[in-house]
Amino acid sequence: MKMVRFPSGEHVPAFGMGTWRFGDESATREEEIATLRLGLDLGIKLIDTAEMYGDGRAEELIGHAIAGRRDEVFLVSKVYPHNATRKGAIAACERSLRRLNTKHLDLYLLHWRGNVPLAETLEAFEMLQRAGKIRGYGVSNLDLADLRELCSLTGGNLVQTNQLLYNLSRRGIEWDLLPWLRERRLPIMAYSPIEQGRLLTDSKLVGFAQDHGMTASQVALAWLLSQDDVIVIPKTSSRQRLRENLGALDICLSDSQLAELNRHFPPPTRATPLEML
Repeated sequence: MKMVRFPSGEHVPAFGMGTWRFGDESATREEEIATLRLGLDLGIKLIDTAEMYGDGRAEELIGHAIAGRRDEVFLVSKVYPHNATRKGAIAACERSLRRLNTKHLDLYLLHWRGNVPLAETLEAFEMLQRAGKIRGYGVSNLDLADLRELCSLTGGNLVQTNQLLYNLSRRGIEWDLLPWLRERRLPIMAYSPIEQGRLLTDSKLVGFAQDHGMTASQVALAWLLSQDDVIVIPKTSSRQRLRENLGALDICLSDSQLAELNRHFPPPTRATPLEML
């Protein structure tokens, strides 16, 4: 499994499993659990979730799926912005731990910026870390101005990652945010790497994939994985699709293939507002 280095020095898997909408439908529950367990069997150790996903139902499902296998998992969850106060984040984390049936999270993220001062959220994260409830912390959906403020605060230098919307069709962060993160050796977690499935029907990507003997999802993921500081967290509740996605790790896109993808999906030519889903 390819690994990405966090500022702490810890190496984490570059390929993880997203769980947005897991637990929402009883009819898909067993396949979702089976998919997560298969992922662990295949060496996919990182699972990403959030208290927002199904109002905790995704966390509960994950807790069931990883029962007896917690030591195999690098577990990531996220706190709502309105819960990210000094007391609120601690209480929210405790609820997530109960739903996940674990004593600690490997990484705890602020889901996006709200009205709570970042300094207060960082204080809560540091308290959780000292208590052994979380091993590390980071942020999600924070733009450059927010990150500059964050890094000026006590504890801001201990942020491990920024989870961002990033894929072939959403390259806006390459203008200024991604270079700034790279200067500080802060890796990113790319969510919706297949654009919630929409890239799978993009005629340019489908054509490229057919021409080069890949699937569209494998191309989209391999493009992200070609960057050493990017972690991908595609969501699928299908064991068959999980195996297909995992094939992206065996693909090394050539310079000419990367150039062709740049022509199909050009990088940004100006600054744009941070995109979120």
